[in-house]
Amino acid sequence: MKLNPLQNDRTAGVMVAMAAGDALGAGYEFGAPLPDGAEVTMKGGGPFGFAPAEWTDDTSMAIPIAEALLESASDGGSSSPAALTAVVRAWSSWAAEAKDVGAQTSAVIAAARRLAAAAGREVEAADFTAAASDFHARTGRSAGNGSLMRTAPLALAYLDREPAELMAAAGVLSALTHADPDAQEACGLWCVAIRHAVLTGQLDVRAGLPLLPAARAALWLERIEPAERSRSRDFTRNGWVVEAFQGACSAIQYAGLSVVGPAHLRAALEEAVRGGRDTDTVAAIAGGLVGAAYGYTAVPFEWRRRLHGWPGLRARDLMVLGMELGRGEGRRHLSWPRAERHDYSMWGRTDSLVRHPHDDGVWLGGIGSLKRVAELGVDAVVSLCRLGTSDVPGVSPEDHATFWVVDSAVEGDNAHAAFVLGEAAAAVERFRAEGKTVLLHCVRAESRTPTVAALYGARVAGISPLAALEDLRRVLPGARPNPLFLRLLEDAQAGGHPAATEATAAAAE
Repeated sequence: MKLNPLQNDRTAGVMVAMAAGDALGAGYEFGAPLPDGAEVTMKGGGPFGFAPAEWTDDTSMAIPIAEALLESASDGGSSSPAALTAVVRAWSSWAAEAKDVGAQTSAVIAAARRLAAAAGREVEAADFTAAASDFHARTGRSAGNGSLMRTAPLALAYLDREPAELMAAAGVLSALTHADPDAQEACGLWCVAIRHAVLTGQLDVRAGLPLLPAARAALWLERIEPAERSRSRDFTRNGWVVEAFQGACSAIQYAGLSVVGPAHLRAALEEAVRGGRDTDTVAAIAGGLVGAAYGYTAVPFEWRRRLHGWPGLRARDLMVLGMELGRGEGRRHLSWPRAERHDYSMWGRTDSLVRHPHDDGVWLGGIGSLKRVAELGVDAVVSLCRLGTSDVPGVSPEDHATFWVVDSAVEGDNAHAAFVLGEAAAAVERFRAEGKTVLLHCVRAESRTPTVAALYGARVAGISPLAALEDLRRVLPGARPNPLFLRLLEDAQAGGHPAATEATAAAAE
């Protein structure tokens, strides 16, 4: 599907924000609600001993869905039987080594394996569906939150299809482990809301209600309305899919009463975690939707930096999965963001390289300066342009900060320009506080690099961003921030865009 730049940003945000919420909640799982204002960090630990910034089973089960849908995208298969079989086989392998598998999911996986073994073959999607149906028939209790927590990638594979098709596919995907109608409908409603958010940038958990039978739509409306008036902590049984749905919904709604934009994404996920109990799952569910509305660029760098988990992936890998799913063209190994190299040969001279006038531990350069990382003793890189996967050798992933910044004076070409530029300056400051030598670069060091360098210089030198820019021009004569970026520097100086200054202040905390 042909997506505009902001929609691309939002497709990338779905899985990254989902995983960020998941990892944020991991260390608080099964705990009591936290008081308002309590700090929420990716501290790790919790009952299953996750590492800091490590995602849990929520994201681990979503990744095989994304991978299988991506494999089937080139032939228009979406959630075909073959794709679903690929999903359940990946789940079976994951469950054998996972730190945590939900009780219902674990029981279904074990039963499905027995069915396949009795038939003398590998496990298939039909085995899971049969095992889940039997579990529901025997227990009458199969409405856990385990299918809703993993459902977000499906929405990305159905951006160019009718919402009714997505609703039906979500029910089928849920029924692999959770056959209860509540679970299937919750997945459908959340997926339709994610699809709507990616395409429009709007949050609307009611978007899928017209696709349900009238009686079921009325029931879900009765559930949504109190959630919109409540706090996440009010839903004390959030292991149940309905209250997990309500908890995520209320976290988003409540956080949005006081903040907007990227701050809303952060506040919503923190509110979900402060709600207590099944914190990682409620925050992961909320993350999929707010990530769809605000995009990858709204996810704080401090969360993205060390985000990781099964099967050995990081935030960038999730960003790639989300983008490619949204495009619906399968894996594109020769183009960004999956290509090993990004070609800037048509851009002329890109080898600018100078020291920051306010901090000689920061280098400012063009794309060509990446070749000199080892020579300069650079420990960390802050990139403001597209790069291939192998364009930054010798720097660990957690010391390579990437930011989506389009060098355009058109405000709508960047989702959250002030926030992202401020986040980039904060990344430089954070790396310097850790004693690292930093390279800050874009393609030619003419617009994006001097803008971020001016924000950083203002912070460390205690001067205005415009004064810092003038100092930069003495060492970087080609520094010409585009009119939008120049206006953002002026606004930051006047305090008109707090996101640009708050992000840099956060690095010093």
